[in-house]
Formats: sequence, C-alpha cells, structure tokens
Amino acid sequence: MSDNSNDFVNLDIPKHIAIIMDGNGRWAQHRGKPRTVGHKAGVDALRATIESCASLGVEVLTVFAFSSENWRRPAKEVDVLMALFMLTLKNQAKRLHKNNIRLKIIGDRSKFSTTLQKKIVEVESLTEKNSGLTLIIAANYGGQWDIEQAAQRMLHESINKDIPLAGLDISNFLSTAGMPEPDLFIRTGGEKRISNFLLWQIAYSELYFTDTLWPDFNQDGLKLAIENFSSRHRRFGQTSEQINEIV
Repeated sequence: MSDNSNDFVNLDIPKHIAIIMDGNGRWAQHRGKPRTVGHKAGVDALRATIESCASLGVEVLTVFAFSSENWRRPAKEVDVLMALFMLTLKNQAKRLHKNNIRLKIIGDRSKFSTTLQKKIVEVESLTEKNSGLTLIIAANYGGQWDIEQAAQRMLHESINKDIPLAGLDISNFLSTAGMPEPDLFIRTGGEKRISNFLLWQIAYSELYFTDTLWPDFNQDGLKLAIENFSSRHRRFGQTSEQINEIV
C-alpha cells in the first residue's frame, strides 16, 4: 500500500469514517455506459480509499455498499451487484489479510445466496485477528433494521439473564458494537441525505457532502473531507468553554 500520510500533516485524522458511496450509476451514464460499469469503477475507488485510510491510521472505515432498499432496483443491476460483491470478496481476501485489515460485514445476510454467505464467513474468519484498519461493509443494511434487531436482542438478553432493560446499553447490541462511533460521515454524489445509514451511530458525527461521484472520489477528495472535519469544533452538546477546559 502507498504511504500518502505526508499529504495529511497537521490534520485531525478521524478514528472512524463512514461513507455512502453514491454516484456509480450516474458516473457510467454520463459516459454513455451501463450503470453496472459504474459499480465496477466504484470498487476501484473503494480499494484506493481503503489504502489511504489504512496508511493514515484510521481505525475503522464503514462503507454503505447495498441498502435494504436497493433490492427494488432492476433485477439485472441487483444481480450484477451481488456477483460483484462475491468477486470482490474472492479477489481481495488475501490482499486484506496481507495488509493486516480486518473485514466485517453488517446487515441482514439472510437474502444473500448460500454461497455468498459462506464466502462472507470465510473472509471474516481469515481476517478476524488482524489489528490494523477495520473495514466494515454494510450490505443489505438499514439503520432502522439495525435499531430494531438491537432492541430485540436487548429484550432477549434482559429476559434470559434477568437484567432490567434500563441496565443495558443499546450500543452493545448494534451491528457496530465494540467500534468507536463515526467521527466523520461522507456522502458522495451530490445528495444530502442520510438514507437510513447508521442512524443511531452518527448522532454526533460531522457530516460532509460532496458533488463528486464515487468513482471519481480519490485521495484529494478524502483530504478535502478530512480538512473540513479538522476545521470543526466538536462539542457533543457541551459549550465551547467546557470542551476547552477538558482539553
């Protein structure tokens, strides 16, 4: 992996970056090509972003690859996305492991093929002890689903272990349990929506929106996002004076 850390000197590097990778289809259509070509180009952009985040010391990178609403897209496009997901896992597993990256897939896996589900478990098992960047891919994921399943698991825990619900923390039952909450949320493609992504987790994230379509998002785009993040004064509900006292 290339070391681009010198380009980010004196910037506040987020521990956890979450990205909605939007604009693949439009990128392809602007070039007179099928939307699926854009999704393939988007994989290249993701690979470059993973390398940049790993070299910068980002602890967690979470990307929204496929939402629970994306099943409504044309069947051909969904089929290509599933095939691309499988191919990427096959081709990148050893690369991720070699570079000490841990992979975690979050979302409802039940709608995926048995073959894809097995491949997910295989790659997660291969990389589970890696200590570098944690790459979280949200696939067939929705923030509302995540909160619902967390609430159900909390209730189950409360009943089976006779623990009052008030004594349980829902964060420990979300798909991202054990991970720091996202510091920086990035959405490419020009839309300014959260789109049911990490609804609980991004309560205090800094939001950054860019018109850049995902396949064109590169190290320069990441630098602009982190520069914007670094310029903000995060207060988490407190006053500036209180934060300054803590610092």
